[in-house]
Amino acid sequence: MKAFLWAVFEVVETVVIAVVAVILVRTFVAQPFLVSGSSMEPGFQNGDYLLIDELVYRFHEPVRGDVVVFKYPLDTRSYYIKRVIGLPGERVVVDGSSVTVYEKNGNKELLKEEYVARMSGIDKGDYTVKDGEYFVMGDNRDFSYDSRRWGLLPKADLVGLVRFRLWPIDKAMAFSEYAYN
Repeated sequence: MKAFLWAVFEVVETVVIAVVAVILVRTFVAQPFLVSGSSMEPGFQNGDYLLIDELVYRFHEPVRGDVVVFKYPLDTRSYYIKRVIGLPGERVVVDGSSVTVYEKNGNKELLKEEYVARMSGIDKGDYTVKDGEYFVMGDNRDFSYDSRRWGLLPKADLVGLVRFRLWPIDKAMAFSEYAYN
């Protein structure tokens, strides 16, 4: 009887440790995210299952090109996925089918965005990014509800950086930093 109770205790202990580990990882390290909609096509499709790194922005700031998941600022119960375009202190000018960023150091950069699926050229706007905020846009510009419509993204609403696509399995991959060159 003593051996049976010891075996049951070991099983319960293992299950409790596993559950606590999963809760800690999902709360503080990484969490899954399911893409809903077409705003990030062609890079991310409706139904893609992603893994989000929640730790990275505790150690360094987002950079231009990062694909991030965040709480939608006008309803923090909803989560969105977009690409960081403008950083704090910068000016972003959307002029038809082009995006120009005026950096804090005075440099002007016309973004070469190979990832953009579609941008019809009718959108125009001039946005100044304040400290603690980011300008984000979807890759499928004509079908993206983003900073052009609802404003700047507060840093506090960032959940994390997209690191891996887990599903569909034939498109599983890790993502690295996007380089604008």
